[in-house]
Amino acid sequence: MTIRLGYGTNGLTDLRLDDALGLLADLGYDGVGLTLDHMHLDPLAPDLAARTRHVASRLQELGLGVTVETGARYVLDPRRKHGPSLLDPDPEARAARTRLLVRAVRVAADLGAHAVHCFSGITPPDTTPDTAWQRLTDSLAPVLDAADRSGIPLAIEPEPGHLLATLADFHHLRVLSGDPPPLGLTLDIGHCQCLEPAMPVDCVREAAPWLRHVQIEDMRRGVHEHLPFGEGEIDFPPVLEALDTLSDTGYRGLTVVELPRHSHAGPELARTSLEFLRAHSPSNQDPPMRDPSSHSPSSR
Repeated sequence: MTIRLGYGTNGLTDLRLDDALGLLADLGYDGVGLTLDHMHLDPLAPDLAARTRHVASRLQELGLGVTVETGARYVLDPRRKHGPSLLDPDPEARAARTRLLVRAVRVAADLGAHAVHCFSGITPPDTTPDTAWQRLTDSLAPVLDAADRSGIPLAIEPEPGHLLATLADFHHLRVLSGDPPPLGLTLDIGHCQCLEPAMPVDCVREAAPWLRHVQIEDMRRGVHEHLPFGEGEIDFPPVLEALDTLSDTGYRGLTVVELPRHSHAGPELARTSLEFLRAHSPSNQDPPMRDPSSHSPSSR
């Protein structure tokens, strides 16, 4: 299996970051999806540069790759989940989110990360779609400039309920923003099951040219709830087979288990998730049974 597997630190928030990274390395993960948040690598800490150097050293020591994720719930506003967003009606509030993402790009460069993940946010009440898309493109412009300078791609994630919710929405943003080279895609396999018209395996194939980051978990159709593997509806062997071929398209990033509401069981789920993904990988699947009659004279 060529898939490089990681686990998201937003599912290990009860652990100190050093301990979380050590756990993932001991279990055999290839990397980590590092959410910048107060309990781990706080992007607003006055000594962020020193903390980042420590984390970079720890990652190198453990041989872990990293993608920087920016989905912390209350990192900017202790009262509004994921607020302010890139779509906020207040220009200064939008600018605060933009500054956070630019800072995340700098952190990612210092860590040697594969990409920086982000999402659009929910369209505010009384905001037209045209206004929301304009705010998004304007807010992302400085982030994309920073990404271009640093050589770290920005991987925006289609998120159920957000302005940018589907793969079609991602392509709409590409067109509106002039298809800048640093703009890439985070594909969440569970979100594909939740609301994309295509099957998750087909989403992987369709997304391949723009893919910069992958998140994975189980999920049910029409229900945005991240579930441990085996508790949802996704048929994983074909999905993992499709992911396994991404290296042929040049993808070198991680496939990160995303279970942000399961930190209470994080260490155990990190173990069982890796076991599940390995057990359902292409190398562990039996070849399809061949029909003996297809080679008999009477069948010709």
